[in-house]
Amino acid sequence: MAAQILVVEDEPAIQELIAVNLVRAGHHVLRAADAETAQGLVRTALPDLILLDWMLPGMSGIDLARRLRSEPRTREVPIIMLTARGEERDKIAGLETGADDYITKPFSPRELLARITAVLRRRAPQATEDAVEAGGLRLDPAAHRVTAAGSEVALGPTEFRLLHFLMTHAERVHSRAQLLDQVWGDHVFVEERTVDVHIRRLRAALEASGRDALVQTVRGSGYRFSAGAQ
Repeated sequence: MAAQILVVEDEPAIQELIAVNLVRAGHHVLRAADAETAQGLVRTALPDLILLDWMLPGMSGIDLARRLRSEPRTREVPIIMLTARGEERDKIAGLETGADDYITKPFSPRELLARITAVLRRRAPQATEDAVEAGGLRLDPAAHRVTAAGSEVALGPTEFRLLHFLMTHAERVHSRAQLLDQVWGDHVFVEERTVDVHIRRLRAALEASGRDALVQTVRGSGYRFSAGAQ
């Protein structure tokens, strides 16, 4: 599944090389040459992952990573640091800011894409094309198909994204606001009760297969997917 990736890199040739390879891999790319521009893009819409160069003009990549990790809205966005500084103490410094991975320049496009895939699987599994199976349901993002005991479940695009997110974060309770941010996008302004409408539609679609109870309401907190609730 295509991820939206913000590339923060001040060297035009390197930025272009990264962007071209990300687009070829099916991702959507946002670009920034400095921390200030990157912050403006992040304020508009949260990316699925940030590729962040250490050495930037003005605010450094390390300082930007610290700032992103200090704010609740951006705390969970995966970050991969890009840098020519390959000594162990530099890698430790990068990881201690909260970066999820650290790639030393020069690197191959194949290595970068492999690292991105690994980080997304770990931190943002809903942004990958990996099939998910739980509670007798199988969701295949690449085919955009959900099946229950071999029978296809017809879902609208929003219900599909909602189920995908819940299944990839099974047993965790998510508030309506969190679901709006993760499924609709934090730059989309809709009423929180919109989530309730789509949860009802999702349960209705799952009812025929007897899987509607997998999507649970947690009173006063939100919703969760529980594979044991059948």
